[in-house]
Amino acid sequence: QVHLVESGGGSVQAGGSLRLSCAASAYITCLGWFRQAPGKEREGVAAIYAGSGYTYYADSVKGRFTISRDTAVNTVSLQMNSLKPEDTALYYCAARAASRSWCAASLLLQDFAYWGQGTQVTVSS
Repeated sequence: QVHLVESGGGSVQAGGSLRLSCAASAYITCLGWFRQAPGKEREGVAAIYAGSGYTYYADSVKGRFTISRDTAVNTVSLQMNSLKPEDTALYYCAARAASRSWCAASLLLQDFAYWGQGTQVTVSS
């Protein structure tokens, strides 16, 4: 069992930045960030394969968001820049012990074993 705890959400104006962090209770190979806005389906945002650091992004956030990990303390972060009102959502951290190939497809598969409780991000125009 791996426990995930997110932090760093909040409110910001469009064009601003926020940094989300997720602390995992143990090392795990594939970590991702997802989001869900009211009335919308959950969307994969970014994923990282912890060992090699390979990263994967949804088209909607490429060039604006950066996912990173610190394996020494089992944390994964999501730096969000140039935020837009459409980025407003509840953001979840997720994790699974998986191969790099699975991790590369994880934003679509969404079949992560462990999920955090979520942290709210609100971007105002």
